[in-house]
Amino acid sequence: QVQLVESGGGLVQPGGSLTLSCAASGNIFSITAMGWYRQAPGKQRVLVAEITSGGSTNYADSVKGRFTISRDNAKNTVHIQMNSLKPEDTAVYYCGADARRVYWGKGTLVTVSS
Repeated sequence: QVQLVESGGGLVQPGGSLTLSCAASGNIFSITAMGWYRQAPGKQRVLVAEITSGGSTNYADSVKGRFTISRDNAKNTVHIQMNSLKPEDTAVYYCGADARRVYWGKGTLVTVSS
């Protein structure tokens, strides 16, 4: 079992920045990749960014150049730094971990609005 706890969501103005964090606990040694996904109202959950245990990263085209995913192995934490935020980035952001099956956090709401 893997437990994921997200933090860092909130309200930010367009053009602003926000950092989300995801702390993993439990059977963390089984995790092969972690990522951030988002789900806007009425839409499906989609990948935003992911990072593998080897450090490789992958980003959705819509966030390339604006978002950066990173990890702190000592703290079993993955972060995503989100810059130049746009209203269309508004969504519930979920942390996901691939550990023989996919585990999800409960999500954190990011609202980009003036």
